[in-house]
Amino acid sequence: MSLITCGNIKLNYEERGCGRPLVLIMGLSAPGAVWEEHVKAYEKHFRCIIVDNRGAGDSDKPEGPYSTAVMADDVAALITGLKLGPCAVAGISMGGAIAQELALRHPQLVSSLILISSWAKCDDYAVGVFRHFQEIRKVSDPSRFMKLLQLWIFAPPFYAAEANRQALTEGCEQAHKGYMALTPFLAQAEACIAHDAVSRLPQIRVPTLITVGDMDIFTPLKFSEQLHRLIPFSELVVLPGTGHAHHWENLELFNQKTTDFLLKH
Repeated sequence: MSLITCGNIKLNYEERGCGRPLVLIMGLSAPGAVWEEHVKAYEKHFRCIIVDNRGAGDSDKPEGPYSTAVMADDVAALITGLKLGPCAVAGISMGGAIAQELALRHPQLVSSLILISSWAKCDDYAVGVFRHFQEIRKVSDPSRFMKLLQLWIFAPPFYAAEANRQALTEGCEQAHKGYMALTPFLAQAEACIAHDAVSRLPQIRVPTLITVGDMDIFTPLKFSEQLHRLIPFSELVVLPGTGHAHHWENLELFNQKTTDFLLKH
């Protein structure tokens, strides 16, 4: 892992593989290391740049406020600092919102996009979910909060397999390791709530792949359908029987679809 100064903060990042650059942006509260099972596929073809967003992992954790635009500027400074040139960019959930802002604010740095379980603007329900996360995060211990997140992001079919249930239990038991501090969590969640790219999305002119699980109750299918309508040259892939974490729930198919898109573009 390496640190690079991006504006007034230091971002932590890791490089894996070689080839054309692929920047990977994670979602709310998660470090870049959560990309691991995807990077195992991507690094065979691409130079993967795995980023810890501000507030996450080993990157700096300023007080805030945060916004998806500010975090996009962080990533832009990283791309420029590493002299990567135009990059493929993939973002999960909040990472997808950041990727939208990156393509809008710094179009010269983005050659293609993958938006995973993302949204253009929260509706009242999604705002309520994020507000609830903020409230519970203030009073819950890591294990219980992880259990709450799991119930929101994994679809019921995932729970049918004993191995999956065991993995989720182990995730709760290990949740205290690298647990994000409260202040940056609240700031990242606020950035999610405030994200609004609806009127600007038609300005994105690079090939874009949008992926979503058809059972996602957190960022439902309608959010990805809206992204698809508004972004020219976009493709929409719906993974049946999966939720917000469809990229984990059907890992092999997700890795295949996204790798094929990246190789094509």
